[in-house]
Amino acid sequence: MKLHKYAIGAIALALAVSGCGGKRTPTTPDASGGGASCEASDGRITIATGNSGGVYFVVGGGLAKLISDNSKLKASSAETGASVQNIQQLVAGTYDIAFSLADTAADAVNGTGAFQGKKEKVAALSRIYPNYTQVLVRTDSGINSVADMKGKRISTGSPKSGTEVIAGRLLKSAGLNIDSDVQAQRLDLTKTADGMKDGSIDGLIWSGGLPTPQITDITTSMKGGVKLIDITPLLPEMKKISPVYDTAPIPAATYGVAEVPTIVVPNLLLVREDFAANNACAVTKLIFDKKADLEKVHPAVKDISKDKASASDPVPLHPGAKQALG
Repeated sequence: MKLHKYAIGAIALALAVSGCGGKRTPTTPDASGGGASCEASDGRITIATGNSGGVYFVVGGGLAKLISDNSKLKASSAETGASVQNIQQLVAGTYDIAFSLADTAADAVNGTGAFQGKKEKVAALSRIYPNYTQVLVRTDSGINSVADMKGKRISTGSPKSGTEVIAGRLLKSAGLNIDSDVQAQRLDLTKTADGMKDGSIDGLIWSGGLPTPQITDITTSMKGGVKLIDITPLLPEMKKISPVYDTAPIPAATYGVAEVPTIVVPNLLLVREDFAANNACAVTKLIFDKKADLEKVHPAVKDISKDKASASDPVPLHPGAKQALG
């Protein structure tokens, strides 16, 4: 219950920070940084996050406050469908900074997956914390593996989210088609939680940091009625799709259910290639100089490491970020 209260408090903070942030106010960014300045310009920027029940949303709200409190930039955060949508709207100019799963970002720069045939001009400010693929099912569903999801009602995440990308790849790795072999429910986390609790869905696939507030809500509300399942037998097939996938445990203390190993993928903070170098340097530097403040927003931030920050391949690191990390 303590984690649940913490998560709800973090959401409240993010809501207060993002307010009705929505889309960006057009500004003329100072692009004169040229690698020489690491001082932010006057202006406004917006951060594309994710579902309101997820960690992107909470950390994005905290990041917006950190930037606004410690630089000339005024930042706001906005709820979105997450990775795929974030990159599409980042490139379109709706947002200035975007959270994304590394595999989705790799698709964007390579012109594959949801970005088939068009290589997007995005760059990374930093590799941040990892996302854990959390596959939670009702204990009465008869599901003990991804293959057991055949014919079941499964929430595969919001449309155009990184979760939806991973869900499709997991199902494919288990020999299932997301469009025909499962009753895929393309739901955000709030509707997913409602469906798990009222029995209208059998399970969910979610990619997010630990703990994810809405997953905490489900496990707390349903107690012994749900369980996490081990999907690591699918890792060899998943690595054929993208080398970024790895494994790590979801500790029992996270949600009060038995510990299970799972597949993890790094997250990246993205900007357009033409994002002002001085602002890129300033924001990246803030993340690490004020990391202790950001950790107070959500414990997932503790897994952000400066040693790994530049490991964004195949997404190029923005020149301003290189300066900050150098």
